[in-house]
Amino acid sequence: MPINAEYRGPGELPEIIPVFPLPGALLLPRGQMPLNIFEPRYLAMVDDSLRDGHRLIGMIQPDISHSKDENRPMLFKVGCVGRITQLAESGDGRYILELTGVSRFRVVEELTVLTAYRQCKVDFFPFVDDFTARKGEEAVDREALLEVLTDFLNANNLKVDWEGIESAPNEALVNALAMMSPYGPAEKQAMLEAPDLKTRAEILIAVTEMDLAKKRTSGGDTGLQ
Repeated sequence: MPINAEYRGPGELPEIIPVFPLPGALLLPRGQMPLNIFEPRYLAMVDDSLRDGHRLIGMIQPDISHSKDENRPMLFKVGCVGRITQLAESGDGRYILELTGVSRFRVVEELTVLTAYRQCKVDFFPFVDDFTARKGEEAVDREALLEVLTDFLNANNLKVDWEGIESAPNEALVNALAMMSPYGPAEKQAMLEAPDLKTRAEILIAVTEMDLAKKRTSGGDTGLQ
């Protein structure tokens, strides 16, 4: 999706961003994520993001397994910032958003702030390649990715728009499948932190193959969550 801002490198993004901790949520550069915002603290976060003009929200997973306080869990060290590219008011107090991924970031520190939502100082420089669209996509094993996708669809009696899939560039295909995949926070985090698109595709293929093998052994069905 086209966006009105052009981010050419890490220096064009703020070093302090609001963050939205959400388990199982995976946003990747140039991917689109729909969000239904209803909690007052996150409604305020959206308002502040629009008021400040940057329209940016950092998506990050809470690290539940290493957290002592379930009301304020620790955060994973890597997330992805997205720009609000669509916003609609529901009429019942909610915002319906779409975020378009810009770049991954590494958390430098979480700040002590007066806002009800959390804010972090972040570093985008470890992910400078995120600013180059379709970087490294020629190294992706597209055939292997489509083969495991076919197996997954057949195992779950699902259908997809094959014409759209076949016409999608490798970056869009890998990132969309990773974002939509039904796997848990650990698998999502591994795909997020993959050093390049090739590795992300390999992780997605491996996780899907393991899941299909486990379901075949147990006689169960997989299903999109």
